[in-house]
Amino acid sequence: MTEAPASQALDYHALNAMLNLYGPNGEIQFDKDREAAREFFLQHVNQNTVFFHSLKERLDYLVEKQYYEKAVLDQYSFEFIQKLNDLAYSKKFRFQTFLGAFKYYTSYTLKTFDGKRYLERFEDRVVMTALGLAQGDEKLAVELVEEIISGRFQPATPTFLNTGKAQRGELVSCFLLRIEDNMESISRGINSSLQLSKRGGGVALLLSNIRESGAPIKQIENQSSGIIPVMKLLEDSFSYANQLGARQGAGAVYLNAHHPDILRFLDTKRENADEKIRIKTLSLGVVIPDITFDLAKKGEDMYLFSPYDVERVYGVPFGDISVTEKYHEMVDDSRIKKTKINAREFFQTIAEIQFESGYPYVVFEDTVNRENPIKGRINMSNLCSEILQVNTPTTYNTDLSYDQIGKDISCNLGSLNIALTMDSPDFGRSIETAIRGLTSVSDQSHISSVRSIEDGNDKSHAIGLGQMNLHGYLAREHVHYGSEEGIDFTNIYFYSVLFHALRASNKIAIERGQTFEGFEDSKYASGEFFDKYTEQVWEPQTERVRELFANVHIPTQQDWLELKASVQEHGIYNQNLQAVPPTGSISYINNSTSSIHPIASKIEIRKEGKIGRVYYPAPFMTNENLEYYKDAYEIGYEKIIDTYAAATQHVDQGLSLTLFFKDTATTRDINRAQIYAWRKGIKTIYYIRLRQLALEGTDVSECVSCML
Repeated sequence: MTEAPASQALDYHALNAMLNLYGPNGEIQFDKDREAAREFFLQHVNQNTVFFHSLKERLDYLVEKQYYEKAVLDQYSFEFIQKLNDLAYSKKFRFQTFLGAFKYYTSYTLKTFDGKRYLERFEDRVVMTALGLAQGDEKLAVELVEEIISGRFQPATPTFLNTGKAQRGELVSCFLLRIEDNMESISRGINSSLQLSKRGGGVALLLSNIRESGAPIKQIENQSSGIIPVMKLLEDSFSYANQLGARQGAGAVYLNAHHPDILRFLDTKRENADEKIRIKTLSLGVVIPDITFDLAKKGEDMYLFSPYDVERVYGVPFGDISVTEKYHEMVDDSRIKKTKINAREFFQTIAEIQFESGYPYVVFEDTVNRENPIKGRINMSNLCSEILQVNTPTTYNTDLSYDQIGKDISCNLGSLNIALTMDSPDFGRSIETAIRGLTSVSDQSHISSVRSIEDGNDKSHAIGLGQMNLHGYLAREHVHYGSEEGIDFTNIYFYSVLFHALRASNKIAIERGQTFEGFEDSKYASGEFFDKYTEQVWEPQTERVRELFANVHIPTQQDWLELKASVQEHGIYNQNLQAVPPTGSISYINNSTSSIHPIASKIEIRKEGKIGRVYYPAPFMTNENLEYYKDAYEIGYEKIIDTYAAATQHVDQGLSLTLFFKDTATTRDINRAQIYAWRKGIKTIYYIRLRQLALEGTDVSECVSCML
C-alpha cells in the first residue's frame, strides 16, 4: 500500500480503491469503503431502480410482465405479503462493504429484461426467497426473513438468485452423476450433463467404472479408447451449455487412483500436455484409498486393476469395490488384468500436477466411507469436494430407455454465518429454520430430464447446511485462527450445530410421517451414530470458549439420549444434513470470510467485469485488531487442517478444504500436507493454492491466485 492523496469528491469505485491506500496516519481506510457503498446507491442504484408507488403496484406489474412467479404469491394473502415486506424493511439492512452491494446488484437482484434497470432491493429478494421456500407456511416465511435479513442464514447462489422468478434456473447448486462401463451410460451421462448445465448447475461425473485404454470390447483385445476421449466429450459439452452465454458450464470428473488410466488422467492437466489430450476447463478429482498410502509408506509398487475384469469377477462396478479391502485378493486373482506403478512416484506426480494447476481434488475414500452413516458406498464428490453421498448405478435397455433407475445426487445448499449465528437470540431455531429452508429446496426440485437425479433427490431429501465466517468470528472475539481456543471453538460449534440439525430433521419426519428411503438400514436407525455423543461428554476445553458459549446451550449427554430415542422411533427426513462449501459470492453479500478457512489476504483484490479491480476488507477487521487476521499462507497448512479436522468429526458429508502454500513451497511440502490431512481424518482436499508475487509494473504489492 501507498499513502492516499488528498481527495475531493470521488466516485464509488475510486472510494473503494482507497482501501488499497494508507490513510494519513498509516491506517487502512475502512471508512472509505463504507462511503463507497453509500455512493454506489446514490450514484448508481437509486438512479437505475424502477420506482413503484406501492407494493401492490409492484407485485401486479412483476406478475403481469412475467418477472415473478404468480403461483408463489398465490400461496399467501396480500395482507401477509405486505406484513412480511414491512418486516424486512423494518430491519434497516445496509451492505457492510462496497463489494457486497456491487455483487448483489450485479449477480442476484431481478433486472428488467434488457438488463438496464433494477426491479428489486435486497429486502425484496429476501422476501421473495422466503415466500418461495416457505411454500405457503406463514410462520416459516417470517422465520426465513428474520434469518436471511439478519445475515444468519444465506441460501446458496442458485436458490437466492432464482426463487420466485418466473424466468429462472433451478434452485440446486450442483449435481453428481455416475457413468457405467457401457456406451449407453456414457451417452446418457453426456446428455444429462448438457441438461443439467442448461439449468444452471455444475456437474461432477464418476469415471472409475469405465474400462481402461486398450481393454477388450466384446472379447476383442485392444479396442477401448479409455477415459480420455470421454473427458474430451464432456469438456466440449460443458463449453456448449453456457447458460445463455452467462457463463461456461462447469464440470468435474473423478477417477480411482487404482484405475489403469490414472497417469494419463493426471497428465491432461500438465502445462505442456499435447493438445489432443489436454483438458483445459474440466476439473479433476482422484479417489485415493488407504492402501495407496500404505504402499507408498513401504516404498512398494501399487497395482492398477482393469475395471472391466473387476466387474466381471465381482459382479459389481469397480467404483463400488473397496480397493483397500480387496487389494491383495485382486492382486492374486489371475482373472483380473493389472499393471503397476510406484506408489511414491504416484503421489509425487499428484503433487507436481497440483503445483502446476491446483488439480486434482482428492477424496480419501476409506475415511469417507468409515464416517458414512448411510448404507452403500461413496466413490466420488462434486465440483467443490464437499458433497459425499451414496450413489447407485442406472442401467439401460438397448433403445436407451431405462432398465433400472439408479440414485444420483443433487446439492441443496445454504450456509450459516457463524458469527451472527452465535449472536442469534435462539441458536437452535436459527439452525432449524435453515434446515427447513434447505429441505424446501429439495422438495421443490424435480428435474425430470435426468431421472436418476430426480429419483435420488426424491428418495434422499438430502441437503447440505454449510458454514462461513469462522475466521471473521474468531478475529472479532480476539481468538487466533488455528490456536487452541480456535480449534476448541470449532469443535464445540460444529458439535452443537449437528445436534440441532438432526433434531430439526427428526421434527420434520414426525410432522410428515416420512423418513428418507433406507433410514432403517442407517447408523441413525441402529443408534450406532449416536454412540460417540452419548458415551462421552463434549464440552469446551478452554475458558475462552466457555465464555463464548455463555449464551448458547451446549447439548448434553441427556439431550443426545433423548434425541437418539426420538430418531430411532420416528427417523429423520433428510438422508444427509451438512456439507461445508467454499462459499464464494454469498460470502461477499453476507460480509463473511469464506467457508471455514482463513482469509487469503487482509484486503482481497478481485476483478469484477468492466469495473476492474474491487477491494474487499476482511469482515470485522479494524486497525486495532489486525493481529488476528494472519492470512492462510502465514498460518500454514497444519493449523488449517487441525481446524477442519475438528469440524469434520461432526459433519456427515465433507468440507471444501483448500491448502495454501507460500511461493517457496515444493512438491514435497504438498505431499507432506496431504499425508497430514489423511492422518487427521480429513475427507477431501479441494484446491492447492500458491501465493504468487505480482507481475512487475502492477500497483499491487502481492496477489493471490488460484492455480487454475
